[in-house]
Amino acid sequence: MPATRIHLVRHGEVHNPGRVLYGRLPGFGLSELGARMAAASATAWHDAGVDVRRIVASPLQRTQESAAPWAAAYGLEVSLDERLIEPTNRYEGQRPGFTKRSIGRPAEWPWIANPFRPSWGEAYESIANRMLAAATSAWESVDGGDVVLVSHQLPIWTVHRKLAGGPLWHDPRKRRCDLSSITTLERVPATSSGRFTEVGYADPALSLRASAVDEGAV
Repeated sequence: MPATRIHLVRHGEVHNPGRVLYGRLPGFGLSELGARMAAASATAWHDAGVDVRRIVASPLQRTQESAAPWAAAYGLEVSLDERLIEPTNRYEGQRPGFTKRSIGRPAEWPWIANPFRPSWGEAYESIANRMLAAATSAWESVDGGDVVLVSHQLPIWTVHRKLAGGPLWHDPRKRRCDLSSITTLERVPATSSGRFTEVGYADPALSLRASAVDEGAV
């Protein structure tokens, strides 16, 4: 039989003193607080007796570091899947307010021409499709039990909106996908022809988030 559940886990707080949009840029790992947030997430699931059989992460540093406490808790190796990665974004390395600044930069007008796609980076539909393909591969990769996929805010939130059946475009300030949060999916019906449905959202690192800085997500 395939997996029982898929858990989409967001990484913890990132060390980002310049508060730039880090995207796929190298060198953005977890802060000390971010490491504790990731550990809180893994500990909560392990202590609750969740039967995790496999752990897969985006290839970026912050997600691999967030997967590490899961691997330690469950005695598993971490696999990598490019489909879980942060989307491309033309504004990587810039501080907040970049889209407003593009209004005064004619060369960047094509970047903001279609916020519903969006035109500044990978299309929402592409993000949702690759994430669900990664979830399907994960679901088929184990014989029972659960799989943890460690990814990023926008990819996880795009899956949420895709499964909810609404438009994929949205206000980034209203995403329900906090640092080290866990969004849980099931297949209904539990066959290869079934579709995923969201069945839960947990925020194990809530108590640590008061001092966290959550800026820089695509």
